[in-house]
Amino acid sequence: MHHGFDSVIERRHTHSSKWGMTKALFGRDDVLPMWVADTDFPAPEPVVRALRERIEHPIYGYTYPPASLCEAIIDWHARHWGWQIEREWIVFTAGVVNGLHTAVRAVARPGDEVVIQPPVYYPFSAAVRHGGCQVVHNQLILDGGRYRMDIDALRSLFARRTTFPARTPRIKMLILCSPHNPVGRVWTPAELAALAEVCLEYGVVLVSDEIHGDLTLPGHHHTPTAKLSEEIAQQTITLNAASKTFNLAGLATSYAVIPEAGLRRRFQEAQLGAGGGNMLGYVATEAAYREGDPYLAQLRSYLQGNFELFREGARARLPGVEVVQPEGTYLAWADMRGLGMSVERLETFIRNEARLALDDGYAFGPGGEGFQRFNLGCPRSVVEEALRRLEGAIRGLGS
Repeated sequence: MHHGFDSVIERRHTHSSKWGMTKALFGRDDVLPMWVADTDFPAPEPVVRALRERIEHPIYGYTYPPASLCEAIIDWHARHWGWQIEREWIVFTAGVVNGLHTAVRAVARPGDEVVIQPPVYYPFSAAVRHGGCQVVHNQLILDGGRYRMDIDALRSLFARRTTFPARTPRIKMLILCSPHNPVGRVWTPAELAALAEVCLEYGVVLVSDEIHGDLTLPGHHHTPTAKLSEEIAQQTITLNAASKTFNLAGLATSYAVIPEAGLRRRFQEAQLGAGGGNMLGYVATEAAYREGDPYLAQLRSYLQGNFELFREGARARLPGVEVVQPEGTYLAWADMRGLGMSVERLETFIRNEARLALDDGYAFGPGGEGFQRFNLGCPRSVVEEALRRLEGAIRGLGS
């Protein structure tokens, strides 16, 4: 089945955050939206069909996740990542960001410290601060055009951040983005093992946001962090959803996988009665995981083409712009420091001269200054239009 990724589907007037909020957020209506991380692709036909069938039943009351949904999640993890999970490990949440806030409440107390590795998805820091905790940065290193985690600096952080005289660890949690948003890294098993070793040594809970795990490019494969060993599984909360892969974010349904019973109980208690998912989200997730493999295969291929077009177009047509080599997600991380602009000037240039609605790199924390994040989960014609607008704006700088 051809899934129509080239089709331009009108999303204005559908209350789309990406397309309907440009005036409010970017100051103008003529910008091309490539910011918030949902795609402009139609959901798979089996998902649409399952939703239609459920909607035909005219009662939409309180709903619990069916056993068949849990079986579909278990099968997906085993089939795609070789990770055998158990039914009781699954806790449903109303979106991965909701799960992040819940995890902070479950593990840390006000005043505790939580490590994030910027530049990284900005709701990480918001979840930490909203939990009354302190953000500690362990900045990624851009090394030869590829990012890596600074494990030595992390070990030093864990060793230093203690409370005297008992030397009780003040850092309670590390939030990992795997694959990484926005820099596009798909962490290798060796990199994840090095991270896990440090977390185990210092008793730090590892929260692994793996929502982009399906979206890897050729030559790269996602490894669930908790799959590494029984020891790290007992100390890990994995957050995931079908929403990025199958464009279901508006259905606000996700799940946590928590093997350790005590940690799982604390997470459930921290949900404060606001547990996860909804009736249609459950239906869509099950249909996607049961029948979505052909869609995913075509999506990966299409995204690869979008990345190739964007990187090659930037290299040939956009002097001063370099796109970091992607390994996963549908988000391109573009280094625009070569344009020689301040953070403020770059933001104005992108919005008012290139007429693009992007996520400014500085929003992702230290190391993001001078970068822009492009959402390439869109028809190829939109990628070409973005290149055209940016090319014209850069030419205009010299006039």
